[in-house]
Amino acid sequence: MLVYLLQILTEKVKAPFIFSSSCTVYGQADKMPITEDAPVKPAESPYGNTKQIGEEIIRDTCRVNPDFAAIALRYFNPIGAHPSVEIGELPIGVPQNLVPFITQTGVGLREQLSVFGNDYPTEDGTCIRDYIHVVDVAKAHVVALQRLLQNKNEKNYEVFNLGTGKGSSVLEVIESFERVSESSLNYKIVDRRPGDVIQAYADTAKANEVLGWKAQSNLDQAMQSAWDWEQKVRQ
Repeated sequence: MLVYLLQILTEKVKAPFIFSSSCTVYGQADKMPITEDAPVKPAESPYGNTKQIGEEIIRDTCRVNPDFAAIALRYFNPIGAHPSVEIGELPIGVPQNLVPFITQTGVGLREQLSVFGNDYPTEDGTCIRDYIHVVDVAKAHVVALQRLLQNKNEKNYEVFNLGTGKGSSVLEVIESFERVSESSLNYKIVDRRPGDVIQAYADTAKANEVLGWKAQSNLDQAMQSAWDWEQKVRQ
């Protein structure tokens, strides 16, 4: 991905550019909710490091090439599927993200879900994340692209958080699945996993006010779409 990005930017492309970044660039933020002004800390994972490097390349390109404009959208935790159930998340091999592992366990593809740690300094001891419906993320891309095409951007490099502004613990996400599926999930508590931050949820004021965008779906709605998708692809 980074090699491809370098090739594009070194050719002095003038077309608007939107980068799919991530809340992982913040590492374990000092304050919640996380604003776009929060420090970018050393990455907790290789994935987070690639996002930090990608942003650095784009930011530096914008600095030396005023004709180039870009927006970095920092996703928090996209989940769910399109309401048509024609497009959804189908990981290759064992899922690395919570929700597809939950739905695959619920449908019987996985025997059991492992919850990595219940001794974090959170209300129920499990990690907290901001889960946003993937359709809301897609809509934000449309708004961001229109902003660039219409030259409404205030700077040639801008950053926006994409989240709901609400943090949900791992156990709360499991409870959401059990509500929408009307079934119990087989899970167990295991040791912590290296690289997991304690909590991360977005301050979305900038995206709400500047882009005029706001997440519309709640956790149960996003989970329902993920569960509908999982059931369809396993038929």
